[in-house]
Amino acid sequence: MTVEPGTRAPVSWEVRDALVAWRAWLAHEKRASANTLDAYARDVDAFLSFAARHTGGAVDFAALGALTVADFRAWLASRSTAGLTRSSTARAVSSVRGFFRWLARMGYVENAAVHHMKAPRRPRQVPKALSEVEAGDVLRAVQEVAGTPWIAKRDLAVLLLLYGCGLRIGEALALTCAEAPAPGQEALTVTGKGNKQRQVPLLPIVGEAVQTYLAECPYVLPQDAVLFRGARGGPLGARRVQERMQQIRGWLGLSASATPHVLRHSFATHLLQQGGDLRAIQDLLGHGSLSTTQQYTAVDSAGLKRVYDRAHPRAGGG
Repeated sequence: MTVEPGTRAPVSWEVRDALVAWRAWLAHEKRASANTLDAYARDVDAFLSFAARHTGGAVDFAALGALTVADFRAWLASRSTAGLTRSSTARAVSSVRGFFRWLARMGYVENAAVHHMKAPRRPRQVPKALSEVEAGDVLRAVQEVAGTPWIAKRDLAVLLLLYGCGLRIGEALALTCAEAPAPGQEALTVTGKGNKQRQVPLLPIVGEAVQTYLAECPYVLPQDAVLFRGARGGPLGARRVQERMQQIRGWLGLSASATPHVLRHSFATHLLQQGGDLRAIQDLLGHGSLSTTQQYTAVDSAGLKRVYDRAHPRAGGG
C-alpha cells in the first residue's frame, strides 16, 4: 500500500515527517485499509489546518503540545458551524486522538488535553424495517424452524405481539397469564419503561395466537405466573426469542439486522408508510419523546384507532 507523503496543512518539516511515519505505521503495522487510511489522514490534515489558523502560524511540535482543552473545543465548534455531521466529527476526534497517542508513544510530543475532548454522540442508528412480505414470511416460518408444535405456537404468539402490537420484547415476555388477551378483547394494557402503562389496540389474530399457545402449553400456569414459558417450564428469556429470529432469518435468507426488535420497528414503519399519525404511533410504541418516534420518519395525520385499523397490514386478520 502506498502512503501519501504530503499534507495541505501548514506544518513544520518535523511534523510533516511525523505524519508520513504515522501514515506508514497505520498502513503497515495496523493494517489499515486504503479507505480507513485516507479517512484518518484527511481528519488529521483538516485538524492541523484548523490549528494553524487558530494559532496563527505553521504547526510544530511545540504548538501541538501547547494546545488546550479550549483549543480542541474551538475545533469541534468550527466543525459544527460548518455543518459537519456528528458521525464524521466523532470519527475525526478518534483520528486526532490516535495521532496524538502515536506522537506520545514515539516520543515526539505529549498533550493530555486531547484526551479531555468530548466527541459528540453518534446518532442512533435505526434498524432497517422488514417489508410487509418479509414480516409475513417471518411469521409463517416459525412453524418450520421451531420443531415442537407448542413451542412453535408460543413463538408465533410472541412475534405477533412484537409486530402486531409494537411491543418491546421485554414487554411481551413480562405479560402474566392474567394479562393474556381474551377472545374478543380489543385492547391490551402494556407496562413499559418506567412502569408507564399504555393501551394498544389488539388485532384478533394476536389474541387468537396467544390463546392457542395457552391451550397447548404443557405446563399449569397460575393467573399471576409469567405467560410465556421455556421448554423446561421456566420463564421464557429474551435470548431464546433472539435465537429463534436468528434461525428464521437464516431460513429465509434475511440480513443480520432482522432481530426481534426489528418486528417492533416494522410495526411502526408500516403504519407510517400507510399514512399513520406520528403522535398516535408514539403512543402505541410507548415513546416518552416524539423525537424518538421521529427517527422512523416525519409523517402527520390523525386518529389512533383509525390509523391502526386502516393502516396495519394485518388488521384484516389475515
